[in-house]
Amino acid sequence: MSVNAKPIVIKIGGSTLSSSDTSLQDLATLQQQGYVPVVVHGGGPIITQWMERQGLRPRFVRGLRVTDAPSLEIVVAVLTGLINKQLVASIEALGGTVVGLSGADGAILEAKITQPDLGFVGEIVRINADPILCLMKEGYMPLLAPVGVSLPTDSEDECSLLNINGDTVAGHLAWALDADKLIFLTDVEGVLDSSSQRISRLTAGEAQGLIASGVAVGGMIPKLEASIKALERVPAVHIVDGRSPQALLRAIDGSDGGGTWLT
Repeated sequence: MSVNAKPIVIKIGGSTLSSSDTSLQDLATLQQQGYVPVVVHGGGPIITQWMERQGLRPRFVRGLRVTDAPSLEIVVAVLTGLINKQLVASIEALGGTVVGLSGADGAILEAKITQPDLGFVGEIVRINADPILCLMKEGYMPLLAPVGVSLPTDSEDECSLLNINGDTVAGHLAWALDADKLIFLTDVEGVLDSSSQRISRLTAGEAQGLIASGVAVGGMIPKLEASIKALERVPAVHIVDGRSPQALLRAIDGSDGGGTWLT
């Protein structure tokens, strides 16, 4: 394991996957510098494209994708297959040492359905960090697709795969790993107030207030909820615009004055 053994959990979103930003090179560079990045990736725009090809209409509630059975097949195939392995290949080509896996592997993300109206969307009930820790120990960068597993509780139950929001996964994983930092790379400049102005710093209580008041909407809701969870153990969370060159490296070294810090 690296001398900088306390991990940094990083969530990269669909904007990173579809643009020419430097996030993947930044990840390889961080690893080469001795940091321990643990990465959770999304892929919402690509999932939406594949759903539309199949004549399925994407629908979201509080920033969470409603996932029926046909949609779940697309989510699992695209996240754990197409996107995860493309990212692995890209980071390896940039000099990183990475292993891609999903939350179903080793039951890393054990989840259950708590909101039936969302379909096969899971709420995390347990993080089994052992596979992640083993990869870290051997010098690999874990790259996790946010698909979880619902394990049977008795002989009549069925095991099923579940779609889990990537921001939610990142928050829980940072909490479970006692991470040094949690960083969200997104396609907005940070958390915005009611006047659409960027908020530079927030406490967990203030973040909860933005959700309760309706100021935080859409995909920012799960980001803030994940931040609140992580802050129970993690010293700081940074939500930054990943479209900016070297945004991740600047967030790590503290030279990025943009985005929103939560402490």
